Amino acid sequence: MPESGENRAQPPPSPIGIFAVAWGAGGLIGLLLFAVVRLSGVVFDGLAAPWQWQHIAVAAANAIFMAWSEGYRGFQQSFSPRCAARAKWLLAQPSWWRTLLAPLFVMGYFATSRRRKIVVYSLTLGILAAIWIIHALPQPWRAALDIGVVLGLTWGIVSFLVALATALRAPLDRAAADLPS
Repeated sequence: MPESGENRAQPPPSPIGIFAVAWGAGGLIGLLLFAVVRLSGVVFDGLAAPWQWQHIAVAAANAIFMAWSEGYRGFQQSFSPRCAARAKWLLAQPSWWRTLLAPLFVMGYFATSRRRKIVVYSLTLGILAAIWIIHALPQPWRAALDIGVVLGLTWGIVSFLVALATALRAPLDRAAADLPS
C-alpha cells in the first residue's frame, strides 16, 4: 500500500490542463524566440558595418559573459526550472484565469511569493531599460552587445525545453514552482 499521495497513480491531466501547459510553455518560448529572431537581424545588420578590434573584443567578452550570466546562471539554474515546475503545477491545477494568462503565470508575474514578484517585475523593468539604451547605440556596438543576448536567449529556450521535459516526468515540486502557500 502506498505511504504518500505522491506514490499513488495520478489521474490523467484534463484537456484544459494540457492546453494551459501548451499555451504557457508556447507563449514563453514564442516570446524568447521572437527576441532571438529580431536581435539576430540586428546582429547581421551590424556585421555589415566596419568592425575594429575593440568591437570584436566587446562582442567576445559580452558573448562569454552573457552565456554564463544569462544562459547558465539566469536561465538554466533559475528561471527555466522554476517556469517548468509552474507549468507542471498548472497541468494539475488549471483555472480559467491561470489558463488565459498561462505564459504570465509560468513566468511568475502572479500567483507567486512576494519576493519572486519583486524580482520578476524589477528584472522586466531592467530589461526594458537595457533595450532602450542599447537601441540608441550605433552599429557595430549594438551588434557587439546583441550577440551575447542572442546567445543567452537561445540557451534559455533550450534550457526551458529540457527543464519542462524533466518536470513533466517528475513528481511536482511545490518549492521549485515558488507558489504562494
